[in-house]
Amino acid sequence: MKMQHNAPLLASTLLVAAFALGQASGAIAQTASQPAPNEIHRTGMPPTQQQGDVSYVTGGVGRDESAALRQARRQWPLSLQFTGPGSSYVADVQVRIAKGGTTVLDTTSKGPYLLARVPPGRYTVTATYGSVTRKETVNVHGNGSGRAVFSFPSSH
Repeated sequence: MKMQHNAPLLASTLLVAAFALGQASGAIAQTASQPAPNEIHRTGMPPTQQQGDVSYVTGGVGRDESAALRQARRQWPLSLQFTGPGSSYVADVQVRIAKGGTTVLDTTSKGPYLLARVPPGRYTVTATYGSVTRKETVNVHGNGSGRAVFSFPSSH
């Protein structure tokens, strides 16, 4: 008699458990069917962007992204870094890269690093942070060969 009295409680408990298991299985199946994160997100690199013939990445605000960009510098022909007072990093730097008077890239940095795939040659890089503009000539011979650091004062 006692068993029959507990049967509705047992049935409702089993029903709730079956429902929860079904929901969890559906969530697992849905997660498994979604594409795996791409290589960019696994390495911490920001997405590659394109402007004309030049592909580039910019960022480095977070620790993982900053480390990934520093490590990737050897694989990109041109590497730019932007610092403020005390070697602190800055972002939102307007960057213009020109070769022979022709602009090949005109963008705003999303962090202290900008890496660009440009052909070998001599480039004039103009970086503007606030009201301060810096200009450097950079020679690019191959991957990792062209580097420049732009330092800006505290009152930009």
